[in-house]
Amino acid sequence: MIGLYLHHQGSGHRTRGAQVARELETLAPGGVTGLGTGPAPPAWPGAWVELARDDDPVPLRTGPEHADVAASGVLHWAPRQHPGLLRRHEQVVSWLARERPSAVVVDVSVEIALLVRLCGIPVVVTALPGERWDRPHRTAYDLADHLLATWPAGTHDREWPESWRAKTWHVGPLSRFADRVPPPVRRTPQRPRRVLVLWGEGGTDVTPDELARARAATPGWRWTVVGGAHPPAADLWAELGEADVVVTHAGQNAVADVAAARRPAVVVAQRRPFGEQEATARAVRRLGVAEGLPAWPQAQEWAHVLDSALARGGQGWARWQKPGAAADAAHLLHRTYATPHLQEIR
Repeated sequence: MIGLYLHHQGSGHRTRGAQVARELETLAPGGVTGLGTGPAPPAWPGAWVELARDDDPVPLRTGPEHADVAASGVLHWAPRQHPGLLRRHEQVVSWLARERPSAVVVDVSVEIALLVRLCGIPVVVTALPGERWDRPHRTAYDLADHLLATWPAGTHDREWPESWRAKTWHVGPLSRFADRVPPPVRRTPQRPRRVLVLWGEGGTDVTPDELARARAATPGWRWTVVGGAHPPAADLWAELGEADVVVTHAGQNAVADVAAARRPAVVVAQRRPFGEQEATARAVRRLGVAEGLPAWPQAQEWAHVLDSALARGGQGWARWQKPGAAADAAHLLHRTYATPHLQEIR
């Protein structure tokens, strides 16, 4: 049995986890269990443990009972006297004791990684882009058996210590469209050039007014916006196929989907903890696969930005994303942890 703990903020952790879980289920039917807040992700293939919320009610950040949710900087989230947090950890430990998993993949929570490892269970921690040098992240990365990197080698690990690099599995970005053939470009003189703006569930720094000014400054382009505060795409793959240029936030899953479609792109970082999206925007720019920007450009810059992205094209995404990333992750987990480590003490 392998467990997958999936954080509930945004949709990226759950989307990635479901892809790996489905591949694991083909290798070992009945051998995967998910743990997380809320119901299981769509098309989840195995068992699911719905955990109590550790943020409901929202802990007070002042006062004697709930102050110092970060435990003096040792942890990220451990509010004092919070019934949901206590119940959540009780559920995790009860599941560990009952199922004796071979390992647990944690995507992501420093506290859950610590809890699992303190119970003697091997931990695989999903490594994230950005500045992860704070004490909690260093602790989680140090204690992990392996780090699972869903990004290309050399993009976010160049300044890592050798002890982290030596135990990292670089499987590359995970896209729900990884098994599809990139759609052909369908440009004709009569067809207006199309921009697809792709936002995520984590929110955006871009105001409706900024978006309107960008649209007005590029009269030769037709803009479509999906996600975030706008309705989601009914068929995102079809929308990607119709786009001449995709303007996307720098979330890992969104970038992976654009890469799978091999579309010219402008990757615009949004503010996230630890500079996660800024790091991804810098990486795609450094590798030359897309226009990577730290913030939304001024309206008068957009014509040049879109033309530059179109001229660059989308074939460079082949340097960013390789096929079979979810299957690779599943095979690494299965090969490493196929034999339960705790079998002898049952």
